[in-house]
Amino acid sequence: MPADPAPASQRLLSTRFDDLDLEAVLALLQARDPAAPFAYVVTPNADHFLRLERSGPALKRIYDAAWLSVCDSRVLRALAARRGIRLKLAAGSDLAVQLFARAIHPETPVTLIGGTPAVAADLRARFGLRQLVHHNPPMGFIHDPAEVARCVDVVAAHPAAYVFLCVGSPRQEELAAAIAASGRATGIGLCLGAALEFVTGEKRRAPAWMQRMNLEWLHRLGSEPRRLWRRYLLEAPRLLWTMRRVKRQ
Repeated sequence: MPADPAPASQRLLSTRFDDLDLEAVLALLQARDPAAPFAYVVTPNADHFLRLERSGPALKRIYDAAWLSVCDSRVLRALAARRGIRLKLAAGSDLAVQLFARAIHPETPVTLIGGTPAVAADLRARFGLRQLVHHNPPMGFIHDPAEVARCVDVVAAHPAAYVFLCVGSPRQEELAAAIAASGRATGIGLCLGAALEFVTGEKRRAPAWMQRMNLEWLHRLGSEPRRLWRRYLLEAPRLLWTMRRVKRQ
């Protein structure tokens, strides 16, 4: 089977961003043969961008091996624009919402790795999913080869058009690479973190006006201050400093 065509892309230091907006990504996902060998999609945001800058080569290779790598950060997009680089936006939360609205039907096979049983039950109820398989690995699973192998086995044993990997970054990207390396799985792996919680309504998106003004981070900080204060308040200066290394176009 021929390899998936590589879209045009550009880089911000160590991170590849494909020149694809939300509609283009959705079109590619829906056009891909569900029986094709497993390929995965990463959605780097500012946090991923900073992690890749301080990580070793292994994680960089995982992101570079992704079929699609699309921008999930309006803030990063705005900062890149100040350096003369235009990034197209395809936020992971929007991608998940639109997949369930337009591409996933009651008979569509879906596999979910991570997330709570409540999220899986809500997805089944909201969308009438009859072929949703859910496996939630234990904390720290990525450091246990047996648990990683169990996740790979679940995905391989339940062929699905869409495989949602929702175990947090970089664990989900590392797991996606392990699934692809096994050579036993099919479908598309979507490294989308907590995006399904927006699909079910467990988490609320920022109002449209905040999104337009690149203030969605402020809404999320207000919603989950304990979990996100360090990312948004302490790492913001490091993001600004790191972006200074990006050559102006």
